[in-house]
Amino acid sequence: MTADPEVFLLERAPTPIGLMLIVTDARHRLRAVDWKDHESRMHTLLRRQYGKNAIVLRDASSASPARQALAAYFDGELRPVDELEVATAGTPFQRQVWQALRGIAGGAPISYGALATRIARPTAVRAVGLANGANPIGIVVPCHRVVGANASLTGYGGGLHRKRWLLDHEQKWSRFANPCDRFE
Repeated sequence: MTADPEVFLLERAPTPIGLMLIVTDARHRLRAVDWKDHESRMHTLLRRQYGKNAIVLRDASSASPARQALAAYFDGELRPVDELEVATAGTPFQRQVWQALRGIAGGAPISYGALATRIARPTAVRAVGLANGANPIGIVVPCHRVVGANASLTGYGGGLHRKRWLLDHEQKWSRFANPCDRFE
């Protein structure tokens, strides 16, 4: 006997860099964030994590806390996304990498090697890169903050133009993350 599929809620939100897709569960935990023009990638990642028929997407009837936090992020308030509860499947290694991604400060990108070192796996640079690429929750689990060893922009599921925009956006607003910094 198979279990009924879990229902996830789908929202579409306009952003300065394209229509964003936001997927949450009934407990308002964020499950996926991607871009409309990469919707098939999002569905593939969800199937890989949860199974072919394990979830059903339904349109949300109201704005979730995740959508509100992401709107604030695009308005220049970077911290609200840090407070969002996320839930992922993935392997234990992938979840370890994704948790470490959440510890990278906005406006301060790091290399894949530095991320591998942060999780005490300094020789696992390629595996870290693969886990980064399998991240279903862009922006909130900020895979865009990982760059090449020479600080070059490397792959991003939403496209390098979006990665550049996100990094520039965070650098612009990160110095104002602490209200006391506004009075320099």
